[in-house]
This record gives sequence, structure tokens and C-alpha cells, in this order.
Amino acid sequence: MQPLEQLLEHVNQQRVKHIVKIYALDSIEAKDFHTCLEALLSLYPAPLIELALVETLVDGWAAVPMPRGLAFMAQVRDRLRYWETQRELDPIISTLTPQQFHHITGLDPAPIFGQSIPEEVAEQATSPQS
Repeated sequence: MQPLEQLLEHVNQQRVKHIVKIYALDSIEAKDFHTCLEALLSLYPAPLIELALVETLVDGWAAVPMPRGLAFMAQVRDRLRYWETQRELDPIISTLTPQQFHHITGLDPAPIFGQSIPEEVAEQATSPQS
């Protein structure tokens, strides 16, 4: 693996770990949780895991108490498996916008949603010309 590829992989894994840390998703089962997370990182691209983590997190906010630890990871794994079975039929459609993803994680949504037009440019393009 080239140094740039290694750096990108490391950055992507740090983004995933950031999401886990800011929401304390690993719970008291930290060792088993991180083992499961590493297994998922070996099977799926990190940006897809990021999206699955955040979508599962949003779904979990409706539950009291919110699932954490291995119960949370089981939901993430199920979501990834579902997307895997559906990807031949339909592309993955997120229930989140890039702005929501950024608001929830504090991370740049571009690795997940692709490059987008900056908001200021989009607003200028859609506002009436004077």
C-alpha cells in the first residue's frame, strides 16, 4: 500500500472512531465493540460505515435508553448487510442530508456524499439577479 493510501485509510478510520467517541457508542463493552468495529472496517469502506453509524444513531435517538455497545453495533452491521443486498438493485439512499451529517458529526460530509457546491455559491446561483 502506498503512503498516500495508508494516510487516507488512517484518516477514514479516525473519522469512524470520532463518531464512536463523541457519542460514547462503545459503552462498557469497549473491547468487544472495537473488535466488531475493526471487523466491519475490514469488510466495508469506512465512509459507508460512517453513514451506517450516523443513520443508526439517528434511529436510536427515538429509543430510551439509546442502544450502545454491541447492541448498537448489531444494528449497524444489519444496516450494512441490508445495503449490501440492495446495492445491486438500487443505490444506497441516505435519510440524511450532507448538512445534517455535518451537524451531527462535525465532520466534512464530502467523503460520504461526494463533493458539493459550497452553500454560498448555491445561494448566489438560485437568487434573483439584480
